[in-house]
Amino acid sequence: MPMTRTGTTTHPAAAGTTTADGRPVRAAGAAAAARAVVRGRTAARGRAAALVSAAAVALLALAAPAPAAPVPAGAPVHRFPLPLRMADTGGGDQLITALAPTADATTGTVRWWQRRNGRWRQVGWAPARFGSGGLTEGGTRVQGTSTTPTGLYDLPFAFGILPPPAGTAVPYRRVGADSWWCEDNAAASYNRWVAPLPPDCAPGESERLADYPAQYARALVIGFNYHRPVHGRGAGIFLHVNGKGATAGCVSVPAAAVARILSWVRPSAHPHIAIGTAHGPTALTRY
Repeated sequence: MPMTRTGTTTHPAAAGTTTADGRPVRAAGAAAAARAVVRGRTAARGRAAALVSAAAVALLALAAPAPAAPVPAGAPVHRFPLPLRMADTGGGDQLITALAPTADATTGTVRWWQRRNGRWRQVGWAPARFGSGGLTEGGTRVQGTSTTPTGLYDLPFAFGILPPPAGTAVPYRRVGADSWWCEDNAAASYNRWVAPLPPDCAPGESERLADYPAQYARALVIGFNYHRPVHGRGAGIFLHVNGKGATAGCVSVPAAAVARILSWVRPSAHPHIAIGTAHGPTALTRY
C-alpha cells in the first residue's frame, strides 16, 4: 500500500532512499529510482511467468505421445513376411514360395506359409532346384527351353510312386506302369495325366512317370498352363523330389520336404505356389 500524507501522495522510495554509495536520493532521483524498482519487479515477474510457461510447454511435450519414427529410406523390406510383400497370394490360407536369386539361377529356396487370424507364419523351408535354363515369365514361356515358369499357380493334385505320407488331404494318384503325362502338342490330352497313353499322344513326346522313381516318388502338380492349356507353352511342371541336378523346368526339393508339404497342404485352405526371382521383371513379389 502507498504511504499517504495530507494532500500529498509520496512513494515509499522517496523517504530515506539512498544511492549505492549511501548518499540520500533527491526527490526527483527518488521518483526515478522508484520507477526503476517498479520496472525491475515487473521484469522479474515477466521472467518468472516466462519460465513457468516454458516449464508448462515442456511438461506438455513430455506428456504427449512421441511421433512414430519415420521408416528409413534404406530399411530392408524383408523384415515383413514374404507373403505380405506380394501383389497376390491366391486368396487362400496356404502358400508355397519358390524364390531364386536371379532369372539365370538354378537353385534357390522353397518356403511354405500358413495364414492364421490374418497373419502369415512360415511353417518350413528347403533348398530348391529350378530348370537348367533358369526361370522365365510363365505367360510367355516356350516348351523345350528347360526353364521354370514364374507366376502364381494353384495345386490341382498330387501323385507318386510311393504311397502318400500320413496326413495327406490333397487328392493323390498312385503311379502305375501305364501312368503318363502327355506333353505332345498335337494331342487332345496335352498337359494331362493319362492312363493308358492315348493313341494321339506320342510316347516320345510324353513322360512315363514310373521311369523316374526318384523324382516322382512323390510330387505335387503345379497349375501352370493346366486349366486352359496353350499348346507350345509347356507341360508337366511339378514340385517334386530332387534328382541328380537341375530340372527340366520343374521345382524340386529333398524327399523329406515333399513329404512334409504333402502332409501339410489342405485343399480347404486353397493353397497356391508362387515362383519368381528376388528382383527384376520376374520378381516373386509381382505375382
